[in-house]
Amino acid sequence: QVQLVESGGGLVQPGGSLRLSCAVSGSIFSIYTMGWYRQAPGKQRELVARISSGGTTTYADSVKGRFTISRDNAKNTVYLQMNSVKPEDTAVYYCNAALRPLGFTQSEVVNGYWGQGTQVTVSS
Repeated sequence: QVQLVESGGGLVQPGGSLRLSCAVSGSIFSIYTMGWYRQAPGKQRELVARISSGGTTTYADSVKGRFTISRDNAKNTVYLQMNSVKPEDTAVYYCNAALRPLGFTQSEVVNGYWGQGTQVTVSS
């Protein structure tokens, strides 16, 4: 019933910029924390950035100062602005959301909602 769809991935040159979007839809009462993770070939999935419902942000050290996470609650969408990208940023980027599904109680927050991923390739 709940789905997350990422978009905005693609090929970008080192030093360039890219903006990822993730739209959440379905039977949702409210969305709490939203975040971006990435997984490079042969590597574990890692947290890139996340943002709480109150606007508190967290970034991986590797992207701090270069990436910015934001959200538009009216559109149920989270964004990842990627600036000054590096080849090591190449990975599949996944959107994640912690939310309260419609019909669940206030104490029932589900963390494990994921999008299908969008490929980001940084290369000249």
